[in-house]
Amino acid sequence: MASSTSSQKLRKIVVMGSKSVGKSTLTLQFVENFFAESYYPTIENTYRKTIKYKGQEYDCEILDTAGQDEYTILNARYAVGVHGYVLVYSIASRASFEMTKVVHDKVLAFFGTNWVPVVLVGNKTDLHNQREVTFDEAKELAQSWNCHVIESSAKNNENIAKIFDMMIMQIEKSSDSSSGGGSGCIIL
Repeated sequence: MASSTSSQKLRKIVVMGSKSVGKSTLTLQFVENFFAESYYPTIENTYRKTIKYKGQEYDCEILDTAGQDEYTILNARYAVGVHGYVLVYSIASRASFEMTKVVHDKVLAFFGTNWVPVVLVGNKTDLHNQREVTFDEAKELAQSWNCHVIESSAKNNENIAKIFDMMIMQIEKSSDSSSGGGSGCIIL
């Protein structure tokens, strides 16, 4: 008799972005329903959580990476066997938004392709008074990448689960697509 976990599909998701954009708090909020007030720079951490999408359970391995910069070489650990990428920026940091473009280009170059499953996340909406990046700019970038875009607040647990639901949707769309690329973009 097969166990329920054997019917689950494993999906490896990597959370990437600049330092201090909330990658760890976003991941912890999703996996453990916990928001850490204090900031401790992340070295790297892996979490697991089951996501149910369209009646199917997906065992997700979520890799929370250390902050990227333009000089960071894409680690093979962030690419081999990976199904999708959550690229995070802070809505209060133009530099972090620009860094998502660099990280996205590195991922595409690593795979030698023009598309991979991505969700672009503008985190820290609770800092709306310090906003440097408009949602319209993020939508435009997401459309150019043919990916999903969403804004969130790990602090307020706003849209956190939706990020990972969108990621599974994007991964499954790429798995179902015979063309090898996504066919559309969802903006929330």
